[in-house]
Amino acid sequence: MKKIISVILLGIAIFTFAFNSPAFAADIASGAKVFSANCAACHAGGKNLVQPAKTLQKDALAKYGMNSPEAIIAQVTNGKGAMPAFKAKLKANQIEDVAAYVLGQADKAWK
Repeated sequence: MKKIISVILLGIAIFTFAFNSPAFAADIASGAKVFSANCAACHAGGKNLVQPAKTLQKDALAKYGMNSPEAIIAQVTNGKGAMPAFKAKLKANQIEDVAAYVLGQADKAWK
């Protein structure tokens, strides 16, 4: 009986961790500071000076599959196209903070 209960509990634990996305304990105030220092030159006010169609507005983030913390973290960390990688310049928690800040600002239409 103990063996069956153990197997069931193990199954529940595996299921729970496998299908839950990680929680990000991001600091939005820190994200705003990091964004201002590193991102605002090209993305001031949620715009994109290099590729104007690919803004940080909510609809554009959704259109280009960038509307999740994971997607933004990957983009900022590794870069893509004209955007440089920031993995050597920023710490992982700073990149998480920027992702939270960007998504929060997008929800407020960058106002």
